[in-house]
Amino acid sequence: MTPPAATDLAALKQELRAQARMLGFAALGVANIQVPRDQRHLISWLDAGFHGEMRYMRAHGTMRGRPEELAPGTVRVLSARMDYWPGESADARAVLDDAGLAYVSRYALGRDYHKVLRQSLARLASQLAARIGPFGYRVCVDSAPVLERAHARDAGLGWIGKHTNLIASDAGSWFFLGEILTDLPLPVDEAASAHCGTCQACIPACPTAAIVAPYRLDARRCISYLTIEHHSAIPVELRAAIGNRIYGCDDCQLVCPWNKFAKSAAHPDFKVRHGLDAASLPELFGWTAGQFQERMRGSAIHRIGYQRWSRNIAVALGNAPRTAAVMSALRARSEDGSELVREHVRWALARHEAAGP
Repeated sequence: MTPPAATDLAALKQELRAQARMLGFAALGVANIQVPRDQRHLISWLDAGFHGEMRYMRAHGTMRGRPEELAPGTVRVLSARMDYWPGESADARAVLDDAGLAYVSRYALGRDYHKVLRQSLARLASQLAARIGPFGYRVCVDSAPVLERAHARDAGLGWIGKHTNLIASDAGSWFFLGEILTDLPLPVDEAASAHCGTCQACIPACPTAAIVAPYRLDARRCISYLTIEHHSAIPVELRAAIGNRIYGCDDCQLVCPWNKFAKSAAHPDFKVRHGLDAASLPELFGWTAGQFQERMRGSAIHRIGYQRWSRNIAVALGNAPRTAAVMSALRARSEDGSELVREHVRWALARHEAAGP
């Protein structure tokens, strides 16, 4: 296909933005593919061992900064943003302050965002192909080795904050990112400038001190990593700090002043399912493997599986107030079929017994 003229490409970009909004995206920008500084930052992060058990991060280390290796012919990255803040959910801080309730990261309360964004981006690309004819592209949503926040910054969607999340001046940080790698030489947008200033509220807000310096996160201490990506036993020294967070952690975003501009999710798939915005810990720990499969199918939570889900809840129960319901829930699974779960249950029971009646 002969690439459209420059004037046509500029008009095409505006059409894409309008179509993206119709598909539920809050913003779309275009970035160049070179991110050398971010790639060097990634290599330094990997060399420090901050990726923990995420071995795939090192396996794809150099490719992450070179999208043309992932999709040959790529010259631009289309970066899109979709808001997910569940405005109708129980107050996040109130749930965190009630140790008998389970805290689930606000992004995971609804359906799996990977599927929602991937389908919407694929539809956007298909609409473009119908308009101009076949062109080269690849849709990426989180799981592909792409430095998505760097490209989103260069596409003008926001800046990378000191907690390493992307922040938009008009929407805070409660949004998902997705990309279309393409061979269309669309005009690029101006990169977003940073506006954290002297604010460092996110750093002391981290329960496990995982933000070791501005813009530097040790994933091995991060609760999101520990409850989602970490497959083995959660380090004993970090369990108490996890509190009642059973899937992910939002503390660094909850204190960010830019999130006063956050927009509630427009997509219906991000609405709360199964009461996960403020569920009781004993109730969730009582789910069978079958109930977990049935209720979490179609959710991002489904990916961690029943064993890690149970491991996480056992830790939260160990941090909860000692009640008859808490102790009964733990004792009911003291002989669980998983040694990983049994070990965390033993820790939780011992913690309560050491605290006394």
